[in-house]
Amino acid sequence: MTSADGESAPDGPGERRIVSDAVGVVVLGACATWSLITAAVHGGRPEGVLLAVLAVTAGYAAGRILGELLPVAAPCAAAVAGLSLTLALPRLVPGPETVTPLGHAGATAAVLTLSAGAACCAAWGTPVPALRLGLRLLAAGMAVAGAALGSAIAMVTCGAVLLCSLAAGRMPHRGRGLAGLALAAAAVTGLTWATAGGALPGGLASSLEDQLTPRRIDLWRDALDLARHDPALGVGPGRFGELSPTAVQATLSDGKPHSAPLQMAAELGVVGVLLLAAAFCWMLFALWRSVRPTPVVLSAGAALTGLAAVAAVGNALSFTTVSVGAGLLAGLATARPVEPAPRPASSRSGRTALRSPDDSPAA
Repeated sequence: MTSADGESAPDGPGERRIVSDAVGVVVLGACATWSLITAAVHGGRPEGVLLAVLAVTAGYAAGRILGELLPVAAPCAAAVAGLSLTLALPRLVPGPETVTPLGHAGATAAVLTLSAGAACCAAWGTPVPALRLGLRLLAAGMAVAGAALGSAIAMVTCGAVLLCSLAAGRMPHRGRGLAGLALAAAAVTGLTWATAGGALPGGLASSLEDQLTPRRIDLWRDALDLARHDPALGVGPGRFGELSPTAVQATLSDGKPHSAPLQMAAELGVVGVLLLAAAFCWMLFALWRSVRPTPVVLSAGAALTGLAAVAAVGNALSFTTVSVGAGLLAGLATARPVEPAPRPASSRSGRTALRSPDDSPAA
């Protein structure tokens, strides 16, 4: 059989979901287990990783359930809830980073990006043209809200999600689109790593330092130094704040390097980085095997890629709201909507069956 986008799908919808769910269980279980192992070796606090794994799992399960029952209303409600949350609590990031361009924008941009993705998924899921237009305007409103809150990265990521969603309607093969999104996430991560390692040309490095602030760059360099100290196991989960010279010297510090890949490298070693990448790839894999239409899949993939980009330069994944939102969006986009039960043949022919031959009209 073939999927809705024309790609080969040798197994049925049930088997496809079982395989992707099994991969997710293995990856998330490995993340939790590895954090406990490194904490046992070096000490530390694995609660943060465990809470993030639990949040993603809960969000994914809720998304699957709601997406099956309410394939349009559920993502629409999620988008409105995300926008309301950011407007009610515009500064989701604690500590001194709230005064930097990418500081308070970290969690705010992540929530708005996921909300824009949910609105785009709902737009592609409804057959009503007016409602589809309204949901796309809602997604555009996420970018406007980001600009109003002073988050330039939110404006960029929300706009990119909307453009990718519109382009998804003309893309017949989801695999190529998801592969492109994976490459984009890898490029942003590589740029972050190169910036921390001082491998960029002087002009580009100076420009990025002005945008990201010198303190953030120093935190990244500390994380890279700690990762080099013990590349196999890291220094232990939750210990960056007490071992980073930049974080220790700061008057107020949240103890984070403000980069998810570098934090995993410093605290959980190379295996931690690979597990973080595996979790992202699992979501893309689940989207690839989803029975939902390709535009819905690619809209969700674009939002998750935007989240990956924000997390590469900020501490968005340190917030439970963001982790739940990521799992919720992935669950909504991989759910199989419940089809209405066909009307029994007996009910359609019941009235005819009760008629006698004499009741039929004369020829």
